[in-house]
Amino acid sequence: MAAFDFGVKVDPGLFDRERSAINIQSYLSQGWEMFRKNVGEFIGFTLIIFVVWLVSSMFDAGSSLLFSSVAAPFYAGYSIVAFKLASGQPFQFSDFFGGFNYFLPLFLASLASTLLVSIGFVLLLLPGIYLAICYMFTTFLVIDYRMEFWQAMEMSRTLISRHWFSFFGFAIVLFVLNVFGALALGIGLLVTIPVTSCAVAIAYKEFVGLYSSEW
Repeated sequence: MAAFDFGVKVDPGLFDRERSAINIQSYLSQGWEMFRKNVGEFIGFTLIIFVVWLVSSMFDAGSSLLFSSVAAPFYAGYSIVAFKLASGQPFQFSDFFGGFNYFLPLFLASLASTLLVSIGFVLLLLPGIYLAICYMFTTFLVIDYRMEFWQAMEMSRTLISRHWFSFFGFAIVLFVLNVFGALALGIGLLVTIPVTSCAVAIAYKEFVGLYSSEW
């Protein structure tokens, strides 16, 4: 997929099947194993993200927009590597940057979901929380199905809303882990960010199922 392709419409019927309950402990355990076996690569990539954030912060008013434009493709990099590892495929460090092959739909999805979640928080708080959880699978649907951004957002919402409270509990666990990582002088984030990112990718793999074998 070219970086500035909008993506494609996908048949919603592909998602019509029964789904098992989520297993938070299993997702985190698998995420940890992925990190442990490839610790150098994951820490190296996370350090690159930190550097990009620091550099973008030097641009004052434009820093937020600058970093947000690349944040989603960077996050997708964790997912692509996690998908490869979970599928038994070899990966190269360059695969962490594979999210930029989906730049436009990922950027638009990030922009639209941030806007809608922010409006939800401003209005009544609860709609914002609801949408923030519902959009958890948006990135994965874009890179796995080459799905256009709006359908990816809506499909993620449809899939997760049926099990919303379970995913809300999952999100709380992820948030707490990253808070602990931040409290450890921020250094802990070098571990918690890749582990939690892989855990969410594994949750997608086991809850939705991988459609593609190339990301």
